[in-house]
Amino acid sequence: AKASKPAPPPVRQIAPQTVEVKQCLAKLQSQSVSFTPLPDQNFGGGCNAVNSVKLLDIGVPATNLGAMTCPLAANFAAWARYGVQPAARAILGTEIVKIETFGTYNCRPIAGSGKLSEHAHSNAVDIAAFVMNDGRRISVQQGWSGDKDTRRFLQVVHDSACKRFNTVLSPDYNAAH
Repeated sequence: AKASKPAPPPVRQIAPQTVEVKQCLAKLQSQSVSFTPLPDQNFGGGCNAVNSVKLLDIGVPATNLGAMTCPLAANFAAWARYGVQPAARAILGTEIVKIETFGTYNCRPIAGSGKLSEHAHSNAVDIAAFVMNDGRRISVQQGWSGDKDTRRFLQVVHDSACKRFNTVLSPDYNAAH
């Protein structure tokens, strides 16, 4: 058996921060979000993580968060705080204690196409479920066609996401979502 050749390490670059990046980092700090700026990385094949951060604390635990562009991170933190949490209180009468995600950076194409996904640029996050302090776990996939309150909660957080992100895909978009 042939030994597989290890992939070369990503090329790390430190690019000068633009005004937009500095403003975004300041926005995260002003939102009391704990984060670590990450070095720019080029993974090859068009995949990269540039002007990215790792969110450490957004006020509610979130799983599987890796490199995210700063604007995505700022919008995600604001969405969790000002979209998801108020919707859970108003519609479900409970608090969110965890947001489960399928992750952020992943060098992959859009399913069924040769075009790279926004995940390949650390500019996307896939939401899996919301865990409530009363023990409920609302999966996006199952809850989308669940009971009335669950459907309403997911629709409200979806609509809230549409106000903050350029692209928001839900289970009714296609079979992959």
